[in-house]
Amino acid sequence: MGSSFRSSSSRNEHEDGGDEAEHALQWAEIQRLPTFKRLRSSLVDKYGEGTEKGKKVVDVTKLGAMERHLMIEKLIKHIENDNLKLLKKIRRRMERVGVEFPSIEVRYEHLGVEAACEVVEGKALPTLWNSLKHVFLDLLKLSGVRTNEANIKILTDVSGIISPGRLTLLLGPPGCGKTTLLKALSGNLENNLKCYGEISYNGHGLNEVVPQKTSAYISQHDLHIAEMTTRETIDFSARCQGVGSRTDIMMEVSKREKDGGIIPDPEIDAYMKAISVKGLKRSLQTDYILKILGLDICAETLVGNAMKRGISGGQKKRLTTAEMIVGPTKALFMDEITNGLDSSTAFQIIKSLQQVAHITNATVFVSLLQPAPESYDLFDDIVLMAEGKIVYHGPRDDVLKFFEECGFQCPERKGVADFLQEVISKKDQGQYWLHQNLPHSFVSVDTLSKRFKDLEIGRKIEEALSKPYDISKTHKDALSFNVYSLPKWELFRACISREFLLMKRNYFVYLFKTFQLVLAAIITMTVFIRTRMDIDIIHGNSYMSCLFFATVVLLVDGIPELSMTVQRLSVFYKQKQLCFYPAWAYAIPATVLKIPLSFFESLVWTCLTYYVIGYTPEPYRFFRQFMILFAVHFTSISMFRCIAAIFQTGVAAMTAGSFVMLITFVFAGFAIPYTDMPGWLKWGFWVNPISYAEIGLSVNEFLAPRWQKMQPTNVTLGRTILESRGLNYDDYMYWVSLSALLGLTIIFNTIFTLALSFLKSPTSSRPMISQDKLSELQGTKDSSVKKNKPLDSSIKTNEDPGKMILPFKPLTITFQDLNYYVDVPVEMKGQGYNEKKLQLLSEITGAFRPGVLTALMGISGAGKTTLLDVLAGRKTSGYIEGEIRISGFLKVQETFARVSGYCEQTDIHSPSITVEESLIYSAWLRLVPEINPQTKIRFVKQVLETIELEEIKDALVGVAGVSGLSTEQRKRLTVAVELVANPSIIFMDEPTTGLDARAAAIVMRAVKNVAETGRTIVCTIHQPSIHIFEAFDELVLLKRGGRMIYSGPLGQHSSCVIEYFQNIPGVAKIRDKYNPATWMLEVTSESVETELDMDFAKIYNESDLYKNNSELVKELSKPDHGSSDLHFKRTFAQNWWEQFKSCLWKMSLSYWRSPSYNLMRIGHTFISSFIFGLLFWNQGKKIDTQQNLFTVLGAIYGLVLFVGINNCTSALQYFETERNVMYRERFAGMYSAFAYALAQVVTEIPYIFIQSAEFVIVIYPMIGFYASFSKVFWSLYAMFCNLLCFNYLAMFLISITPNFMVAAILQSLFFTTFNIFAGFLIPKPQIPKWWVWFYYITPTSWTLNLFFSSQYGDIHQKINAFGETKTVASFLEDYFGFHHDRLMITAIILIAFPIALATMYAFFVAKLNFQKR
Repeated sequence: MGSSFRSSSSRNEHEDGGDEAEHALQWAEIQRLPTFKRLRSSLVDKYGEGTEKGKKVVDVTKLGAMERHLMIEKLIKHIENDNLKLLKKIRRRMERVGVEFPSIEVRYEHLGVEAACEVVEGKALPTLWNSLKHVFLDLLKLSGVRTNEANIKILTDVSGIISPGRLTLLLGPPGCGKTTLLKALSGNLENNLKCYGEISYNGHGLNEVVPQKTSAYISQHDLHIAEMTTRETIDFSARCQGVGSRTDIMMEVSKREKDGGIIPDPEIDAYMKAISVKGLKRSLQTDYILKILGLDICAETLVGNAMKRGISGGQKKRLTTAEMIVGPTKALFMDEITNGLDSSTAFQIIKSLQQVAHITNATVFVSLLQPAPESYDLFDDIVLMAEGKIVYHGPRDDVLKFFEECGFQCPERKGVADFLQEVISKKDQGQYWLHQNLPHSFVSVDTLSKRFKDLEIGRKIEEALSKPYDISKTHKDALSFNVYSLPKWELFRACISREFLLMKRNYFVYLFKTFQLVLAAIITMTVFIRTRMDIDIIHGNSYMSCLFFATVVLLVDGIPELSMTVQRLSVFYKQKQLCFYPAWAYAIPATVLKIPLSFFESLVWTCLTYYVIGYTPEPYRFFRQFMILFAVHFTSISMFRCIAAIFQTGVAAMTAGSFVMLITFVFAGFAIPYTDMPGWLKWGFWVNPISYAEIGLSVNEFLAPRWQKMQPTNVTLGRTILESRGLNYDDYMYWVSLSALLGLTIIFNTIFTLALSFLKSPTSSRPMISQDKLSELQGTKDSSVKKNKPLDSSIKTNEDPGKMILPFKPLTITFQDLNYYVDVPVEMKGQGYNEKKLQLLSEITGAFRPGVLTALMGISGAGKTTLLDVLAGRKTSGYIEGEIRISGFLKVQETFARVSGYCEQTDIHSPSITVEESLIYSAWLRLVPEINPQTKIRFVKQVLETIELEEIKDALVGVAGVSGLSTEQRKRLTVAVELVANPSIIFMDEPTTGLDARAAAIVMRAVKNVAETGRTIVCTIHQPSIHIFEAFDELVLLKRGGRMIYSGPLGQHSSCVIEYFQNIPGVAKIRDKYNPATWMLEVTSESVETELDMDFAKIYNESDLYKNNSELVKELSKPDHGSSDLHFKRTFAQNWWEQFKSCLWKMSLSYWRSPSYNLMRIGHTFISSFIFGLLFWNQGKKIDTQQNLFTVLGAIYGLVLFVGINNCTSALQYFETERNVMYRERFAGMYSAFAYALAQVVTEIPYIFIQSAEFVIVIYPMIGFYASFSKVFWSLYAMFCNLLCFNYLAMFLISITPNFMVAAILQSLFFTTFNIFAGFLIPKPQIPKWWVWFYYITPTSWTLNLFFSSQYGDIHQKINAFGETKTVASFLEDYFGFHHDRLMITAIILIAFPIALATMYAFFVAKLNFQKR
């Protein structure tokens, strides 16, 4: 058999005898190589070597990018057919020598999963009050007191077998436990869930193998690093996952072929060897995966995120799949992998998975929401779930028979998958009742599940499970017993390569940081310039301030490391869970690669400042100062990275970082000398990195020869200065300090690594459930199903179409010769693309009319969303050509926004308000004032009922993928928010993506109802079922490149579309009961165009349909006789006051329900004030020397600065989240920027007042300040204005920067100037005249001025100040320039700062938009 195969193979695989002989000689050369080299050598075509053809021997590990690309292009020209051929050739090669693919049988018996939920009374909303109660309850729980908890069952006694070589589909409504089942089977279940029952792989329990390496779980959430390209993301995954059993299989195949004298197909041999080499930076398997998933067109494009342009949503979904299937695992558990993909692409992916399962004997278990009939038919087995139970688990061919035995029948032209998901719902079950002559009574999930177990299929599963798996049959390479696929050194190399790449991609951040540091250094050296610095005790204090300020600047320079670390944690935890690499392999590169950065930045600072300021001019001391500053900077970024890993979320980490900065400041020995600290708190000095920096820098400077002048006290000048600060140490302490800083760096990085290793993902939160919901679940589960009407099997309009009618004007939108271009991305230029612009839409002409529901379709990347954005005026970049008219008049964006709605694909909403509140807010701002409030509320309730959101109207929206509403609930909310605006034209970008069949039908029924009222509605849609597709009236179909290939009516049962394409010669006819949407996308694909040598866009442009459409567009582009252009008395629906009130209402609710922001800062203020109170206990009136006064003033300086810094840093992320929502609402024309900004500004005031009151109430009695009414009032006023400045500064920074990271970097520059010009480190009289103007524009200087002047400006107690006797009041005037008689002027100037910042915030929010669309 082997010889006959070889002879036939030779005839088929070689063109002539000469080639065969040459190949045989070359192959003989390979066979003579040592085993290691033989497994890396193969024959490939001679690419790019002139006209010479043939093959050459190459090392497959050294294939270049072009060679890999051409090899895959030769193997897979047409994905539909060639992938199957490739897999079959591989299988034939292995079978020929008797080698089998490894396979895995997954069994689960009596599997159950429970979640421990906290039971709360009333609504489980996270208000500040509820959060305080939860903290109290958690403390009680730690003390042993029992709290109210309940175990909620997610999975209940499920059993089954997922067989290798079969493609299995998992179906069920949202919330039924599909994701939990997939995670449990793949070993990725969260630790806070209780799991019981047995799961085994080939008879081995999960505790005996490493399930994360034996199987792969593909999440429904797309978590990727935005700065990496598609190819880099997949390459990194391929490198970390290794090659598994491929190497051993290749070695065995090669050995047996050599023994048998078999010459394999060169292309197959080269492919198999190339994907069998582990540790490669660039893998041929990546090119293969890119090709079969259609990602090759965006391989060099950055992934991007909400604020950075990148690949499309559908491409991100495919990238999530690609990232895992590029590995060698033989069991795939895939969770909703086709969400956001067109039906043709989804079919292609499922087809590829079917081929992998059938040919390579893989185990593939896939969960889908809306599988099209043709995709559904590809599966071998079906698992149907509901309410945590399995209703059916068996062959696809038998599932309808099972339900017919239960009394239910699937109608004609109804997708079986849709039927299966609806027949188990109480709302929809009745319409499928088979026995029309008998009354229908609901057949519960429990009944269906028991009936299945009693049937032959169910009994066969139980029988199979009762027999132990024969472990002797297990392939030796099927299971993985090692946690990691590569040696840890190789994983470390992979991580360090990626970290270096990310640093290069974020070069702007590091350049900006360096520029900022240079700017701060220039300011510092010109403020403390040597020409104004003498060698005396007064200027020695300035030198000390300058040294301290340098350490603070380099400490603050590490803050951006915190935000960058937090942003990548979600991806890290995903990859850690999947055993890509150990935590230390991620942590060490993040540390090591920052050493050059710290070295460079500290060297820049030292070089710029050292000699200009006038430190001791000795190279030795210059170098020693540089070494301390380098250690400080490196310790700083290590500390902030450690904080990010512990606190994990942006707001919490920023708050913790601010608190740590405050603690390092107060215990540094500058604000209060070490000798004046309470004895029981002195330990804080010795665990503080800034303390060691102060010791090292001060000893290095003040023990220099020039400071050895003897004082009257018989102590040198240098020692006197050191002693006044409590830093009187010998020179050896320099080396102790340097060693301590390096030791702290090691400690911080160790904690960082341990935190990454042992802490759970930040998305893992404690679930809560209301008492009412718990009672409902413990009673009857179906009691939640109330009066909602059943859903017909087809999309029908509401029986009362007038129900949702509010006054509106029907409008037509026409567009002619639309072109849209963007600048060519740098990555594409690097790939040889020479054009300056990339065209995304090409000569698009068409019209959307009132009362007509239009579907906008095309494969992923065809330009559907781009066209919607252009028509809706949502594009913020690029170049638009062409003409858009509204009812014959040129479109004016300001008025168009009033009459249009846009349902975005990304579902952006304020996370801290409820569903009903979201709708009320939208209705109040967008409905015209002529509609009275009662009608608006009624309309909101109608929309809630229509979209079936009534039962969750009191649920918080939450953050997508983290908390709050599920994906399908968020999608319905997005639609509802636009519907309550009562627009004339509605654009919907994939309104059914992420929804199951039933939820999609609900949404489309609502959309159809709205269209019937005479509105113009356009929807992009990816995977419509037959019924959803045929609910549309017209279709616009685009191909890649944004070219139109069809625009016209659908017709009855899609007859018009089918007729148009079937009339084109060569186009395949549609099969019976086939989904027309899927067929249409298949027959117009690029591969079909290539095969038929035709251009469907050109055919359309030459068709009669195009001519008719052009005439229609011309006709509709003319205004009707007597009509007038859209005109409104004002730009927005509501007047300014109503806009402000509505925004204030929403923001007040959001703030009250945002404990992570508001409770954290209130708590931070209290704890900080309390710690300062302890440290400076009763120091307020004990003033005998200038140092006593400096100590007390240092306490206020520290609190004013660092509590303000905390407010600013913690506010940044909160404001950025709200800014994303604001962009959507502003595009919708809901309000003016000024109304929004003023509402945000006003909402802050009560919380700022609480913080200021806390400060005064805690600080005053503990420090012992003078407590007259006026002094207390001015202290409260000063702190109130100060915190307003810092919070409004955060708003201002967010308004002028593109993202949180840049804002976080820019804020540190403000903190630097606020620090140096606050008037404490260097008093106003000592500031050079060329910088004194900056003192006057620094809000912290006026805050300290007001506080110090009001508190001590009228105190005439005498003190010893630098050897002179002065009153406190006169010392403040002479040394600081603070005058008690100018309190009112100071107060007026101080309040002007927050007003100015708030005004600038409103201005820039209106003028700047960083959303790239």
